[in-house]
Amino acid sequence: MPDEPSSRTPAQARALFRDGLVTPTSGWAAGYAQANLVSLPRDLAYAFLLFAQRNPKPCPVLDVLDAGEVSGPMLAGDVRTDIPLYRVFVDGELVAEVPDAREYWRDDLVSFLIGCSFTFEHPMRAAGVPLRHVEQGCNVPMYATSRACRPAGSLRGPLVVSMRPIPADRVADAVRITSRYPAVHGAPVHVGDPAALGITDLDRPDFGDPVTVRDGEIPVFWACGVTPQAAVMASRPPFAITHAPGHMLITDAPDADFQVP
Repeated sequence: MPDEPSSRTPAQARALFRDGLVTPTSGWAAGYAQANLVSLPRDLAYAFLLFAQRNPKPCPVLDVLDAGEVSGPMLAGDVRTDIPLYRVFVDGELVAEVPDAREYWRDDLVSFLIGCSFTFEHPMRAAGVPLRHVEQGCNVPMYATSRACRPAGSLRGPLVVSMRPIPADRVADAVRITSRYPAVHGAPVHVGDPAALGITDLDRPDFGDPVTVRDGEIPVFWACGVTPQAAVMASRPPFAITHAPGHMLITDAPDADFQVP
């Protein structure tokens, strides 16, 4: 590509994805918020909104589109085409992974935009905090934990976390920076021993790619917006469309809108 992904505007990035580019979006469109997507039938919308309200750390709701709507105030685009890769679930089973969801779209789908930790990666990098998945050019590793989310109606499932190895002397900086972005998961949920979350092998993430943890680095875990997908797989609703983990919706909302003092 002629330009760095970070220098792309949201509209430019979405146009590339709409034209078929499939890639994880960490590091793309610096300065703009990224979002997880989950689209569910209207009769499940209240249950999911309640699930998100009860589990705000992994499911911070940025916006909700009315049934059948494909764009909104945060997005001058189309939630069916402007994500690099989608997942389609039927009865909780993954039936398709596609770069364009229009074939599967239904007019009764209510779309939820959930905050994404990729949003606070730009300020982390600006502060010199290393991000291994960016260095290695791969997806961030994500793990289903032994911690159960608080259920709502028929929806239940485990907390999912993303992991970034951080040098021991920069962990405090990582916590400080990310805590200023509560709408996109905020501060870590755990620092240190993965076993405390029920994670037995960092080299075998449930989603995304494994990354190298070097000597002197500590694994740091943030709540992850793939949690709704884990809930879909555990609860087995009749139908759902989501983003593929790590392949996010890049919104038109500046990430500064979600920063607190």
